[in-house]
Amino acid sequence: MLNEPATPVAVVLPAESGSCSRARRLVDEAVTNWGLPEEFADDAALVVTELVSNGADHAEGPLRLTVTRTENGVRIEVHDRSGAMPVVRPVSPESPRGRGMIIVNALSAEWGVAPDADGKTVWAELVVG
Repeated sequence: MLNEPATPVAVVLPAESGSCSRARRLVDEAVTNWGLPEEFADDAALVVTELVSNGADHAEGPLRLTVTRTENGVRIEVHDRSGAMPVVRPVSPESPRGRGMIIVNALSAEWGVAPDADGKTVWAELVVG
């Protein structure tokens, strides 16, 4: 349970695969500073990796990552400059890719997309369980 408000953490990242590791470090530091469990940090790291990776692969950059402490966990938001919506699609067992939004869906209590005039924000909320 959140005892006091926590300042959201935000950073602008280039739309490239190397941004995933920076995003993971930022989320890990935020979750640790907010006193959330280590296993929760692992799930949050997976979710942010998928959201940033999707932005780098399918959108136009730069990407704006925001991590906010919620009453029961965290909200991760990645804004990009593309209007294309993410899709959860069936994955071929032979394909090494294409599982990103399946992972986000599995680990998040809720996720969605908020289109805006400059692109969209894909967000996911994770709850400490």
